[in-house]
Amino acid sequence: MALGTAIRHHLLAFISELAGTFLFLLFAFGGTNAVNSPPKTAENSNLAADPAKLFFISLSFGLGLAVNVWIFFRVSGAHLNPAVTFAMMLVGAASIIRGPIMIVAQIAGGIAAAAVVSALFPGPLGVSTTLVEGTSIVRGLFIEMFLTAQLVLTIFMLAGEKHRATCVAPIGIGLSLLLVEMTGIYWTGGSVNPARSFGPCVVTHSFPGYHWIYWVGPGLGAIIASAFYLLLKFLKYEDLNPDQDSDGFEHRPATEAGY
Repeated sequence: MALGTAIRHHLLAFISELAGTFLFLLFAFGGTNAVNSPPKTAENSNLAADPAKLFFISLSFGLGLAVNVWIFFRVSGAHLNPAVTFAMMLVGAASIIRGPIMIVAQIAGGIAAAAVVSALFPGPLGVSTTLVEGTSIVRGLFIEMFLTAQLVLTIFMLAGEKHRATCVAPIGIGLSLLLVEMTGIYWTGGSVNPARSFGPCVVTHSFPGYHWIYWVGPGLGAIIASAFYLLLKFLKYEDLNPDQDSDGFEHRPATEAGY
């Protein structure tokens, strides 16, 4: 590949990941900030465990990811998450040059999204990821690890593997994030994405002492998902159900198949 072409491709990947992460988190942060705005009445002040609130936030993230993965998948693969890019590097799907470029773009997109939401909507920015009282740092770390492993494995099997369902992979990926958020958002904020946690901290100039778990947890989750995916590939999982992408015509008589 010519140097000029390589630079152009890296630039395209950078722009795609920056724009995709920005748009994903812009709407996710916007929805989160809406339900986390200070209540107007005292009787509505205790909303911490409100199921409707938690579902609304989860839906904002799930839909935001699904839509923007669909938009940018054809450009850069639409990782929109440093943990996903790290996992792709581990399995050889992203190069040691392209990977860091995409991660920088994702972090920049997260900061930009948090800054725009802070500027657009009145009141304080209420989208930071924090541990709920009673959730230890160790528990928070492992929650983030397992949640991220679920999301990354979904991405490997739906988008990383090419099959008949690849065209609708963004739906499954968005649903996976919705599931992850519904499970973990109350306990840790449901980060599973270092760019998602880092951006609001930069904008609010506030980093909790345990902020590192939102980097290490997703990183460990990416390693687990990558190891499991590589194991499946090593064992040739495709041989277990070889006709799963068949439309049934290949093994029918020619006359019955319409030939």
